[in-house]
Amino acid sequence: MLTRLPDDFTALVTGASGGIGSAVVEALLDSDRPGRVIAVSRGGHPHPDPRVDALALDLTTEEGGEALADALGATPVHLVFNAIGMLHDEQLGIGPEKKLDDLDAGAMARLYHVNAITPALLLKALQPSLKGRHPALFASLSARVGSIGDNRLGGWYAYRASKAAHNMLMKTAAVEMRRLNPQAAIACLHPGTTDTPLSAPFQARVPDGKLFTPAFVAERLLEVLDACTPEESGIFLDWAGERVAW
Repeated sequence: MLTRLPDDFTALVTGASGGIGSAVVEALLDSDRPGRVIAVSRGGHPHPDPRVDALALDLTTEEGGEALADALGATPVHLVFNAIGMLHDEQLGIGPEKKLDDLDAGAMARLYHVNAITPALLLKALQPSLKGRHPALFASLSARVGSIGDNRLGGWYAYRASKAAHNMLMKTAAVEMRRLNPQAAIACLHPGTTDTPLSAPFQARVPDGKLFTPAFVAERLLEVLDACTPEESGIFLDWAGERVAW
């Protein structure tokens, strides 16, 4: 697992109580290589494994990012896996748009904030832990529907745009990160359609064999990251390791 990283490496997983985030935590703990796994979620759910530090923080707020930075200090972090994302919210009346008439400024701003701004501010907060010359991987969940080149169906305006913005922010940060840590790499990852609450309302149209379990996705994405080098920092890959068009 993650052979570029040192033994007893420190991993940080955000959105750690969600479907993919929690599966990534478990996949990491299945190996004896991580020495510390920092699991961040709004609830800060405890874990029986002594290697886990569970932090209760809302990283969609500036205060949450600042609190995370304070908790880490300048402790080197070798793996960051950001699994925070939003597609719909019944309570807020937010869902994927089918046509222009469905567009709502508030909903668009919310998705942009969660899916694009939050990962960028996470990178900002973690700079002291990512700077240096230690091997470091920063992975953030994107989506194939955020690909401009692959957009043939239309719809889902806000989600598509927020993930496209996410990808540009990560690509831009990758350029700067080369100066801050030549051993660091940033990757945007498309997990495929995963059986989680995020995709639940839209699973009926998923072809047979294309709805993945969170455990499978976590395993595949960690394998994909194993091949992500500093020379490829800023890359956009899917769960099978294939490049996704910008």
